[in-house]
Amino acid sequence: MRDTPGGRLTHHARGAPLRGRVAVVTGAARGIGEALAHSLSDAGMHVALIGRERETLQVVADSLPGRSICVEADVTDRTALADAARRVEAELGPASVVVANAGIAVSGPFDRTAADLWQRVIDVNLTGSANTVRAFLPQLTAARGYFLQIASTAAFGAAPMMSAYCASKAGAESFALALRGELEPDGVQVGVAYLHWTGTDMLTGIDDHPVLEALRRNQPRPARRVHSPDQVARWLTRGIVHRAPHIYSPPWLRWCQPLRPLFPALVARITRRELRDRPSDKLSSPVEVLGAGGRADWNSYRAAPHDR
Repeated sequence: MRDTPGGRLTHHARGAPLRGRVAVVTGAARGIGEALAHSLSDAGMHVALIGRERETLQVVADSLPGRSICVEADVTDRTALADAARRVEAELGPASVVVANAGIAVSGPFDRTAADLWQRVIDVNLTGSANTVRAFLPQLTAARGYFLQIASTAAFGAAPMMSAYCASKAGAESFALALRGELEPDGVQVGVAYLHWTGTDMLTGIDDHPVLEALRRNQPRPARRVHSPDQVARWLTRGIVHRAPHIYSPPWLRWCQPLRPLFPALVARITRRELRDRPSDKLSSPVEVLGAGGRADWNSYRAAPHDR
């Protein structure tokens, strides 16, 4: 990769290999974050893993082929992220790629979801992304680097029983798009990754929720396919190499962008039909934090003192 004397990426280096550069991945203890850390390390990057689960992070870091560090930090804690940024720069060098991947989800009816739990999803998925880029922005600016926001097709059409997650991902997409216009004059590129069904532990049990199962069942057959975290990580890495403004997982999702205005009406139609055709006791859904990572975050949050 060709650098200027000050260590900045030139325009000619954007499509070059990532070898020797520093990447930061939040939510790196498991799932997509873990797979992406492996993919970027395989591409020759030095990787900083940030997450809540110290032991799990360390296992991932120890398994990477290249240089790495792991930092236990809550992305909603600006002080902890500022400390993490200083440590990354001191131990690996300035970050030129930062991926805001940390995310949690809760499923269940809005009126039965505790306000603190609903707010926690927004804080991690949306505010946590803003905190992440704020902490590493000086390094990204110096490196003329690349910030990638992990979003979701939940930003395309909001699903019932997932109000906090859908709101947070739509907000994260909007945040990244607004940030792009601000940072491009400084040479920092901003990408948004749209992920569809991915085989992480967050997805386990989704089909047990009647409305969500119906939404998935009513999608075209190719859209129901669950992709492995490793495959998603390869798509993300390819986009990072090219500093892509949009990354789609799977790639055919790009053709859905022009159809986005239709999706809310389609989702509403399917939902109304399922609510009408099923007995109310079959539609009752327990409020549930999805995935081991989400449960670890929520348990840590509840164990800490907070002003309420």
